[in-house]
Amino acid sequence: MAHIHIGRAPGNKAVLPFYATGAVAFLVLCIVMLCTPQSFTQHYFNPHLLTIVHIAALGWGTMIIFGAAHQLLPVICERDLYSENMAAASWYTLTLGIILLTWKFWNLDTGCVMIAGGSLIVFSVLLFVINVLKTTRIFRKFTTQKLFLISSSLWLLFTVSVGLLLAINLGLTSPIFRVSHLEILKLHAHMGIAGWFLQLIAGVSTKLVPMFLLGKSEKEHLLKKAFIFQNLGLILFLVDGFFFEVTARVMIYAALVLTGIVFWLLFLFDVFRNRLRKRIELLMKHTFLSFLSLMLAMLLIPVVYYSEGYRWTMVYGTLIFLGWITNIILGKTFKTLPFIIWNTHYKDLTGKAKIPLPKDLFNAKLTIWQFRLFIAAFLVFALGLALQQLTVIRIGLVLWLAVAVIYCLNVFKLIFHQSKKSA
Repeated sequence: MAHIHIGRAPGNKAVLPFYATGAVAFLVLCIVMLCTPQSFTQHYFNPHLLTIVHIAALGWGTMIIFGAAHQLLPVICERDLYSENMAAASWYTLTLGIILLTWKFWNLDTGCVMIAGGSLIVFSVLLFVINVLKTTRIFRKFTTQKLFLISSSLWLLFTVSVGLLLAINLGLTSPIFRVSHLEILKLHAHMGIAGWFLQLIAGVSTKLVPMFLLGKSEKEHLLKKAFIFQNLGLILFLVDGFFFEVTARVMIYAALVLTGIVFWLLFLFDVFRNRLRKRIELLMKHTFLSFLSLMLAMLLIPVVYYSEGYRWTMVYGTLIFLGWITNIILGKTFKTLPFIIWNTHYKDLTGKAKIPLPKDLFNAKLTIWQFRLFIAAFLVFALGLALQQLTVIRIGLVLWLAVAVIYCLNVFKLIFHQSKKSA
C-alpha cells in the first residue's frame, strides 16, 4: 500500500458536525419509530412514515455519508478537498432543511415551510456536488471510484430536486406531473437508493475495503461493468416509470441493477481472497452482513410487486435502510472516525511521546454489544413486519433504540476525546 498518496485531511468543521448530527438523527429516528409502531402496519404514504423515512435517508444516512465523503475524498482523489467552507455550509443548510422538512411531514402540513426545507436540502446537495466535482477532477486523472462518486452525487441532486417538486406538488390543485404522485414517489425513492446510496457505497467501498483488509484486485473491468449495469437498470426504470408508470417490467430493470451489484461484489470478493489481513474484525462483519441484506432486498422485489398489502414493502424498506445502509454505517464509523480524532490530537506527537492508537479511543466492548443488539433488533423487527404483529414490532423497536444509544455513546466518546500522552 506504500504507493498510495493522499491529500491533506480536511479540518474538523468539514467532518465532525456531520458525524455528530448523524448520530443524534439515528437516536431521534429510533425514538420516533418506537413512538409510532402502527405506522409500519399502514399504507407507506402516511405522514409519520414519510417523516421516519426522511430522517433515515437524510438525517442519518446522508448526513454520515457527507461527513465520511469529505474525509475520504482526499484519500480517493489523492488531493485536498476543494473547499472546507463549502463543506461546512452544506452542513448548516442540510441540518436546517431536514428539521423544517420532517417537522412539516409529521402532520403533512404542506406549504412554504416544507418547500423552504426542501430548497435548503437541494442547496446543500448542490454545494456537495460542486465539492465532489472540483476535488475529483476526473478529466485529468480517471478512476472508476471517482466515476462512482460523481454519478452518486449527481443522482442525489436529481433525487432531492424531484423531492422538492413532490413537496410543491402536494400543495397544488393542478399537479405538476402527468402520472400520479405515488408513482413519482416510487421513482424518487429508487433514484435515491440505487443512484445515491448504492453508487456512493460501491465507489467508496472499492477503495476502503482493500485498505482495511490489506488486499487488492486487478479486475478493474468488474467495476466498470458494475457501473454500467447499475446505471442502465436505473435509467430504464425511471424513463419507463415516468412515461408508463411502474409495471412488471420493473423486474427486468431490477435484474440489470442486480447484475451491476454482483459485478461490484465479485470485485470485493477478489480483494477478500487476495488479502494479507486474514483475521476478520468484528466491524467488518457489519459490512459483510450489509451486502447480504442488499441482495435479499433485491430478491424480494418480485414479492413486493405481486403481493397484496404492504407488509413486504415494509420488509423491503427495512432491508434497505436498516439492514444495508445502517449496517454499513455502524461498522464503518469506527473504522474512520477514530483516525479523524487521532489525527486531531496525536498526529504531531508521533515518536515524541507515548500516545494511544486510534482503536484505543472508543469502547471496543460497546461495539460488540452494538453488533449483537443490531442482529437481534433487525431480526425481531423484520419478523414483526412480516407477521404484522404490533407487539413484536414494538420489541424490535426497543432493541433498535438500544443500538442507537450504544452507537451514540461511542461516537460522542470519540468526539469529546481529550488528549492523553505520557513522556
